[in-house]
Amino acid sequence: MSTDAAPVATPARVEAFLAHLAGERQVSTHTLDAYRRDLVALAGWAAPRGVAVDALDGDHLRGFVADEHRRGCAPKTLQRRLSACRSFYGWMLRHGRIAANPAAGLRAPKAPRKLPKVLDPDEAKLLVETPVDAPLGLRDRALLELFYSSGLRLAELCGLRWAQVDLDDALVTVHGKGRRERVVPIGSHALAALADWRASTGAKPDEPVFPGRGGAPITARAVQLRVRQLAERQGLFKQVHPHMLRHSFASHILESSGDLRGVQELLGHADLSTTQIYTHLDYQHLAKVYDAAHPRARRKAADVDDEA
Repeated sequence: MSTDAAPVATPARVEAFLAHLAGERQVSTHTLDAYRRDLVALAGWAAPRGVAVDALDGDHLRGFVADEHRRGCAPKTLQRRLSACRSFYGWMLRHGRIAANPAAGLRAPKAPRKLPKVLDPDEAKLLVETPVDAPLGLRDRALLELFYSSGLRLAELCGLRWAQVDLDDALVTVHGKGRRERVVPIGSHALAALADWRASTGAKPDEPVFPGRGGAPITARAVQLRVRQLAERQGLFKQVHPHMLRHSFASHILESSGDLRGVQELLGHADLSTTQIYTHLDYQHLAKVYDAAHPRARRKAADVDDEA
């Protein structure tokens, strides 16, 4: 049965759950929108079957995932939809509205894990050293240096206020996913760039570090566009985006220190497995060094041709 029927209204229980996420859990707008899409998709699947969302069982959910998979949903999308279901039914269970979580134990197809794209140290240096005498140069330098120095998420940087930046102790306090607070060091170059930027604006502690129109915090879209423009201006031919600076930060710290737990703390990852993807980047780097340096790492193409 097709799930591409008429749009389905968001069930009242789902609306209550989303209100809980927004109010008590204070999840991001992005997460809230994704959960709404996933649970509305579930409601759309359940409606023609005559079953309310809060009455679905494990077999129903397996059928939902199977149908979505046949419809062409990517494994990562299915994983997120099951995550939304587990959270929704877990909330229902805690409030005594169901006897068991029907999504518990269900697994989506595994998605191939893509390695994050990073800048090498020379490329990162070229990018962050954007000229300060250009229009908005002081702001751009401070923004790029802070991204690369402290590995902030885009939302963390956009929402940052001067009260969270300690220029004396070179620390920045951010609220990451799930409103988890962490304190991250600021490197010397980023510290100098931030000090110059603040001195030029005379900003107060409660004001955004990077204001947009009307003095409100700069938007994520504005930062994405600006980073891409600055990368092109600096002669980088990669498709550079803000998260690439966070990936580069993590990769370069791990490559130099080998301290996976430390990188996990700096990035604010709740699960070490999320941070471990950067070890694969490190292994790639080591493999390239080995292939380039070891006299017997690879046979020459001519040798292979002789055996053909």
